[in-house]
Amino acid sequence: MSAHPASASALVIVGASYAGTQLAASLRDLGFDAPIVLLGEERHAPYQRPPLSKGVLTGKTSLDALPLRGADFFESQGIDLRLGRRAIALDPGAQTLALDDGSTLKYGSLALATGARCRSLPVPGSELGGVFNLRTLEDALRVSDALSSAKRACVIGGGFIGLEVASALAARGAAVTVVESQPRLLARSFPPLMSDYLAEAHRQRGVELLLGHGVRALAGSNGQITHVELDDGRRIDCDMAVLGIGVQPNVELAQQAGIACDNGILTDALGRTNAPNVLAIGDVANAELPAVPGGPGRMRLESIQAANDGARAAASALAGEPQPFEGVPWFWSDQHNLKLQMAGLPMPGDEVVMRGDRQTDRFSLFYLRDGTIAASHSVNRPAEHMLSRKLIAKRVRIDPRQLQDESVDLKTFQG
Repeated sequence: MSAHPASASALVIVGASYAGTQLAASLRDLGFDAPIVLLGEERHAPYQRPPLSKGVLTGKTSLDALPLRGADFFESQGIDLRLGRRAIALDPGAQTLALDDGSTLKYGSLALATGARCRSLPVPGSELGGVFNLRTLEDALRVSDALSSAKRACVIGGGFIGLEVASALAARGAAVTVVESQPRLLARSFPPLMSDYLAEAHRQRGVELLLGHGVRALAGSNGQITHVELDDGRRIDCDMAVLGIGVQPNVELAQQAGIACDNGILTDALGRTNAPNVLAIGDVANAELPAVPGGPGRMRLESIQAANDGARAAASALAGEPQPFEGVPWFWSDQHNLKLQMAGLPMPGDEVVMRGDRQTDRFSLFYLRDGTIAASHSVNRPAEHMLSRKLIAKRVRIDPRQLQDESVDLKTFQG
């Protein structure tokens, strides 16, 4: 199948990471034979992102292992992949998209998979050399290169990316300090029990944690960072700093076109926006979620699983066979020798039940809501994580004492 030129019947996808690539692939699987144009702002073919904060930094993942699809996939599927191209204006009425090279694309349907970008740190010194974000392959290569000479690193932000980067930097032999403004790690994602466990795990592996501290400034000499100044006046000496203070969705293209946005582009469960023939998928989409007792009605889920599942749902709508996403959200994070796997969305007020012993670095936390399993967090228990996703999906009720008792086989509750 050869690549199609853009036309009035074409689907144009803005963003060539997980969601955009999955949408194109799923549509071809469903027999969608209209032209597909896939626009990527980066010059790299679509690639895996989790290794950027893990294997790429440690040197365990080669660049050859990163592509999402084989070299001939896009051509063989008739997907017109255009790299190094940025969309700068959208006119939903005329169904046109203007690009940074001066060209204009006419579309029949448009999918915005514009993702998110790193939040900037609004303090003096953020422009110094040796200060890095980590979102793209180029970011990861710059950080890895800096590590060849840096001995002391400061990671600003104790979220998933910050802690993964801290783990990788420590594995490369750097002395690492993590500065987190909240009084505990991952306060928005984890209960205190899990936050405390992770803090202890990082400290045991040589990472210094400074919790409940903001950053006043980044300082240096000759244009290169030398230390981080905290809000209490303390100085953290470092040769490099990595910012991991979260991301913000790239909604500007949609906003300028009058498409409804609120912490992302607002969509239904099939990715459809309030603009005719315009969908949004991936990290930029604030999508309706399946109804769950006590759960949110919509959310912007930043995960590969959510990007791929959302793209499949959008593909079903475009192919005329709408199937809204109804799976259990799940996530993972590799830190040091710990594989953290999360399923479902814990809520304040959930009953927390531990299965296993956290001292062994192998345990699970289950979150019960109205007596049913609503979410789980597992450490180095991948089989239990997989099982928990099935139990959450089926809204299984289990006595907390049975959850705690490891002699009880949870497989018997699958139904």
